[in-house]
Amino acid sequence: MLYLNELKQLKSSKNLLAFSAGVDSSALFFLLLDNSIIFDIALINYGVRKQSIEEERYAIALAKKYNLKVYIKKAPPFHNNFEKNARDFRYSFFDEIMEKNSYNNLITAHQLNDQLEWFLMRLTKGAGVSEMLGLKGISKRKGYRLVRPILHHSKEELLNYLKENSYQYFIDKSNYNEKYERNYFRRSFSNELIQKYQKGILKSFEYLQEDKEILMSGYREVFNHKELYIIELENQQVKVRVIDRYLKRLGYLLSSGQREEIKKESSIVISGLWAIELTSNLIYIAPYQKEAMPKRFKEACRIAKIPPKIRGYLYNEDIEPQLLIGL
Repeated sequence: MLYLNELKQLKSSKNLLAFSAGVDSSALFFLLLDNSIIFDIALINYGVRKQSIEEERYAIALAKKYNLKVYIKKAPPFHNNFEKNARDFRYSFFDEIMEKNSYNNLITAHQLNDQLEWFLMRLTKGAGVSEMLGLKGISKRKGYRLVRPILHHSKEELLNYLKENSYQYFIDKSNYNEKYERNYFRRSFSNELIQKYQKGILKSFEYLQEDKEILMSGYREVFNHKELYIIELENQQVKVRVIDRYLKRLGYLLSSGQREEIKKESSIVISGLWAIELTSNLIYIAPYQKEAMPKRFKEACRIAKIPPKIRGYLYNEDIEPQLLIGL
């Protein structure tokens, strides 16, 4: 019997399901219905396979049958780095829908195989515990929550659920193409490991998540306004992991080289996008914005000890520096 985690979170909020018509999102679609969760759906048509049109029609038909709103967008062609560009495009679309329509939760169909694939991929790149455990049941993003209610179920369990109930789903044949790194790890390692050791792997992820929370203690968020975060550090050893966590919340993934740079620098701009300033016990994170500011504002920032790279965002957002005195 399949079940959903985070039910209390989902039943009390306005939800949007990231839908693809594949095994995982189709199973999650019907599990949400089984649990009387109210939701709408959003689908990206990448147009790289002939059946993309059928998948889009299926999403529209499901929405009509169950009286749901459906949001569909056609992606432009991506000529290189498809996985990253597709992910960026997808979440930009989701961000737009979530804000415009005041959804609280974006529900995604990540499952146990995905979690193990991510773990193995990050393991081979020299990541730490925080980076290897990239998938959580609930995490924060730009003004909303990402909810993954089937992380504890395997691909095989979801497929069996669809077959037992005669629910329609589509198989994305690109999942078998090993030019994509994730597919290599899936076919070479994670599928077989899950089949043989699912219970142990699931329990290990539970323990590792508990350990991660302990490792990530030693800080607290003291101020937030839109994309500005100020975090107080009690343990300097976790500063890189804290910055990594908050940038993920803002939709940006740090490279290993950028993490190394953050270890060495106290004032840095990441990819020309994000300003990160570190004082003795505070981390400031905000969009990097160069701006001509009046002397009065600059002086107020100096008195409030606002680091220089953060000031442009404060000025553009009309945040009075005096509000940040004493943090």
